[in-house]
Amino acid sequence: MRHLLLASSVISMCGCTPIPPADVPRPTLSQSEAVVTDIDGTLTPRNIEVFMARPGAAEALNAISMKGYKIVYLTARTPLFQSGLPDWLRKNGFPPGTLHVAQTFEESDHPDKFKASVLNAYTNAGWHLAYAYGDSHTDFAAYAEAKIQKEHVFALKRKGSKACENGLYQACIGGWVEHLTYIEHEISSI
Repeated sequence: MRHLLLASSVISMCGCTPIPPADVPRPTLSQSEAVVTDIDGTLTPRNIEVFMARPGAAEALNAISMKGYKIVYLTARTPLFQSGLPDWLRKNGFPPGTLHVAQTFEESDHPDKFKASVLNAYTNAGWHLAYAYGDSHTDFAAYAEAKIQKEHVFALKRKGSKACENGLYQACIGGWVEHLTYIEHEISSI
């Protein structure tokens, strides 16, 4: 019964209008490097905590954006729960970027294929996918298929988990706050 009430509340707050598909922008002379991030479980503490931002997540992505990287937001969140996402990103202080969301339940059911397809569109348009962040084995599979260097992929441990999910990545990090030093010292400005 508690889950039914939670689902009803989420539906009433989120609405049912899906976000239309985003175009992949063309790189420019001043910006051709992108950083990719999953949302649910990566920018939020867990997949089900869609109204909470992880501590330090917005600050970390703003620091990356200030270094000249385009931010690409990817989520396979079902269309039923998408409508408030652009406002959530803005209200929580995340930098501007391009938001790509699953358009169908099929894409939501196969997030690795959906995300790899979006990322391949970026590389085909001339973008270099420099860094990537995720929390799920499907994120890491998509990043590997898009040929993002393992050394530039970071896994975030979900709230309450003892370890990160399996996949190809440089490091399992507990949160964004601890990653800020890496961003400051290891990610070059463009």
